[in-house]
Amino acid sequence: MSGHSKFSNIKHRKEKTDAAKAKVFTRLGRELMVAVKHGGPDPAGNGRLRDAVAKAKSGNMPNDTIDRIIKKAAGSAADVNYESITYEGYGPGGVAVIVEALTDNRNRAAANVRNAFTKGGGNLGTTGCVSFLFDEKGIIAVPCDDADEEALMMLALEAGAEDFTAEDDYFYITTSPDGFSAVREAAEANGVRAESAELAKIPRTWAKLTDPEDIKKINRLLDLLDEEDDVQNVYHNWEG
Repeated sequence: MSGHSKFSNIKHRKEKTDAAKAKVFTRLGRELMVAVKHGGPDPAGNGRLRDAVAKAKSGNMPNDTIDRIIKKAAGSAADVNYESITYEGYGPGGVAVIVEALTDNRNRAAANVRNAFTKGGGNLGTTGCVSFLFDEKGIIAVPCDDADEEALMMLALEAGAEDFTAEDDYFYITTSPDGFSAVREAAEANGVRAESAELAKIPRTWAKLTDPEDIKKINRLLDLLDEEDDVQNVYHNWEG
């Protein structure tokens, strides 16, 4: 995986402001609540919740906040009515975009996502129109300064990882969706501090934009999607 970063460009924006971080905490909290609803409040018996907790911790959510959300969700599981919906479409220049949402109002979410695509010069498509251009993988990012490369690579591969790369001051461990939890937990058990650990959609091919207007539009599209409260994750194959 040499050349252009296959990872730093997957997520559109890193959180830079307090307001952005608060929005991230809201999104992480929703994932925790939905995980509790589907598998109960005990992470030991709920793999989805274990992964959600790990993701929340890598997002710097305090432990007491995580515990509070889990307890709240356990006490009001019947009230947790978030629905998981995936939208697919094309941005300007044929850039493939996948939007994952957790919403309590399907009509609102669909209207807002469609509006973002329209304003960003794209088109919301049908289910499956771009998903074939992506592979779902577990991605664990570890700062290079925090681990020995050879030791981490051996640990990851022995735990079942598919790939290990060093790029942009990070070691990236790639896993299958089914193997993600085992590899993440093996890393944690050996004291490895992951800056991020989550399932993500990795593009199989990348789209290049050369028209300044198209570049302006794709940035607007991604900004508008990022601002939507219902939107959890946005993936694209723009080699920006």
